[in-house]
Amino acid sequence: MSKSDAKYPILYTFRRCPYAMRARMALWSSGVTVELREIVLGRKPAALLEASPKGTVPVLVGSGTYPLIEQSLEIMIWALEQDDPEGWLLPDRNASLQLISENDTSFKKNLDRYKYPERFEGASAPEARDAALDFLRTLEETLKASQGPFLLGSRFTLVDAAIFPFIRQFANVDDTWFEALPLPRLQSWLALCLETELFERIMEKFKEWKPESECLLWGRLVKDRA
Repeated sequence: MSKSDAKYPILYTFRRCPYAMRARMALWSSGVTVELREIVLGRKPAALLEASPKGTVPVLVGSGTYPLIEQSLEIMIWALEQDDPEGWLLPDRNASLQLISENDTSFKKNLDRYKYPERFEGASAPEARDAALDFLRTLEETLKASQGPFLLGSRFTLVDAAIFPFIRQFANVDDTWFEALPLPRLQSWLALCLETELFERIMEKFKEWKPESECLLWGRLVKDRA
């Protein structure tokens, strides 16, 4: 296998980043094959910064007819529009996007200040944690209304994939506190998401990519890997 394969888009990713995690989930579900490049955030490669000066992951670098996509949700939707064998886009997209927007704005702001209070002047971890509860309660009520184990019913879809990595990150800050919350549906949902084969697949560990690294093709339909 060559050091790069121009037939496939390049995905710059970081294993533990929740944005990159949700992009990988959609790519895996869709069956889109990418050239995966695992980076270390403290050593961003020049090739990433040249393609996307913002320097954050995930970034999908186009090749040929593939576009350059620099936002995780856009990567998700693009991948699923190529193929959506599990019907992730079939449920109410407006409801999905509304929940995802709240996750990506107010909840993410509180999550960052809860997990990394030292990075924000005047931030209080307990206050941020308590403020984040509003969104967790919204998810609890959404699960109750869905009458299924997932946010929009009986199947794991776009909205579950887009939000789950952030709830996982929130819960991991203090899992004992999280498990004691009166949010049984949300706790069951998180446990179910963590147990999926999809999560296992997208959390596979890869070596840091360097310019001299061999091309690593990654995706549900890839049979042979470097």
